[in-house]
Amino acid sequence: MDGSTGRSRAELGRRSLLTGAAALAATTAVTTGTARPARAAAWETVLGTDTFSSYQALEANWNYLYPWGSDHNGTARMYASPTDHNHVYLSGDVLTLKASRISWNEGNSSSSPYLPIRYHSGAVHAKHQIRITSEFPDYEVKGEFQAPSAPGTWPAFWLTGVNSWPPESDILEFKGDARNWFNTFRTSSDVSSTIVPVSSPGGWHAYRAWITMVNSTDVEIHYYLDDTWRAVHRGAGFVGKPLWVICNLQMEGSSGGSGPSGDTYYRARNVYIGRSRV
Repeated sequence: MDGSTGRSRAELGRRSLLTGAAALAATTAVTTGTARPARAAAWETVLGTDTFSSYQALEANWNYLYPWGSDHNGTARMYASPTDHNHVYLSGDVLTLKASRISWNEGNSSSSPYLPIRYHSGAVHAKHQIRITSEFPDYEVKGEFQAPSAPGTWPAFWLTGVNSWPPESDILEFKGDARNWFNTFRTSSDVSSTIVPVSSPGGWHAYRAWITMVNSTDVEIHYYLDDTWRAVHRGAGFVGKPLWVICNLQMEGSSGGSGPSGDTYYRARNVYIGRSRV
């Protein structure tokens, strides 16, 4: 679910078309086994699990839309603000993003591959930016989600470079079926993907990434589903680069071109960001 203020439109187009044989060529085998614990360290909370408890808490910790605006590489345009909660709203400590099919012509997305806008939907991004350094060598990003998986639905919970693209890490990404894509982009063509079947993704499941510095330039990203360790990817060149944390409900694009005719819902709760300090 690529995106950054700094990358080119051409890069956006190449990423959005990473499906089918190209995506499968980048796929690593699914790894299962005992969850691997983070290194012993003093963890500090930078984004607590209570930020969806009220609009005041939400707006103190999150911004509406994508960091670069309302459009991206699908057919949904994001709409939300402190006075517009039609597509981003709270209830009982749960954040809901709602995508609604529109019946009028709203032109095309301003982002490559410039698809026609067919939906209004929602996105938020954290005000805190993740940056792995020798002072903060470990980060943990996690949450619980009810993700849509019907053809044409494209929910994501992901990290992307603030100043350039890549780096990118996709913690949750469903592309029109019941499989989650754990992705790590080092370049537009150097990608690690671990694709994991998820039983009933529309129920609550926990998704987590533990990012740990392994040398002066690189990190390892450990991906978990429901507290079970699934894969580790190398993030070459990730050290020192700030990353946005984004939760969005995009539509169609890489998830297929025949999206739902009605409303689609993507829900999140207990989203947390922590880090270790040396």
